Amino acid sequence: MDDWYSREQALRELGVAAQTLYAYVSRGMIARRADPADPRRSQYRSDDIAALTQRRARGRRPAAIAASTIAWGEPVIDTAISTVVHGRLIYRGQDATTLAATAPVEDVARLLWQGDAIPALPPGAAALDPFVALAALVGTARALPGRSHERRCTDAAAAIAALGGALGASGEGPLHRRLARGWGLDPSAADVVRRALVLLADHELNASTFAARVAASTGAPMAACLLAGLSALSGPRHGRAGAATAALAQEADARGAGAAVARWLADHRVLPGFGHPLYPLGDPRAAALLDGIALDPALAALCDAAAEACDGAPNVDFALLAMTRALALPEDASFRLFALGRSIGWAAHVMEQAMHDAIIRPRARYAGARVRE
Repeated sequence: MDDWYSREQALRELGVAAQTLYAYVSRGMIARRADPADPRRSQYRSDDIAALTQRRARGRRPAAIAASTIAWGEPVIDTAISTVVHGRLIYRGQDATTLAATAPVEDVARLLWQGDAIPALPPGAAALDPFVALAALVGTARALPGRSHERRCTDAAAAIAALGGALGASGEGPLHRRLARGWGLDPSAADVVRRALVLLADHELNASTFAARVAASTGAPMAACLLAGLSALSGPRHGRAGAATAALAQEADARGAGAAVARWLADHRVLPGFGHPLYPLGDPRAAALLDGIALDPALAALCDAAAEACDGAPNVDFALLAMTRALALPEDASFRLFALGRSIGWAAHVMEQAMHDAIIRPRARYAGARVRE
């Protein structure tokens, strides 16, 4: 999925001399490989060059650096849990798409939580609102400070089980089978649910994960931290972004894919379900989830129209919509899968944040009325 520039293209994009390009390579800032067509020549990774160009454009003033952390900018928190690098989603050094091929969700929790013995998830209560299910645990929950790692894992397992029950999981057993049982799915469809939960388990410092870490930095109980993450996830620009993708697909069903895509783009809107800032060459989670899912003709036409209009590759929101249609899942299955899968990552970040005895408390740059003397 990587894209590579020739030496001449790299120099043109960076606007630097050859010696500076070689310095970037020697410092590990830009990856280099031999040109497959001519091993005597070198190629340079395009996304490394794009990231370096953006950092140089922002400059190094403290205000510019701070502002750039807000949206897809400079890293702001150290983590060993997950990252996105060169178009790949990595969980503690392992490719998430490789894990999704066979790994149970519980094994991914064990990897992310670094727990030798992840406690079995107890049965979750059914027919509860997910927010109510987590809030019900907060009142009697223990704060994070002073809890051992094993007890934090137990707290996380209990909270995720309660969340799963509220989102439709039924009975006991592996988490993906509980959800499949609640949705009345056969074993092959249950495996697609497993893949989705693994691929959604974590995604670096996204908005909901940051919310969970902020809550953890205050010492709030595990269930409260997961509730903070769930609240952030519920917004239409995050976990409920799938609703916009579904609306685009419904318009494509009614008016034709080309007309629907043209109208959305004419309204100066980002095309939902396609493209991702961290994956300029395509979302690997979508590719892994769509593998084995047959697109219906309308969704296939929508993919073609998006590719022709804006070179848009399907992202995970589109893949979840395709999954929902193919398996006849509940209308809000995309959000449910996101919430249940991502809760595993939230718990990992809560545990990691709890190791730091400091509150996350950035400063604001005041832009209001002038203070009167």
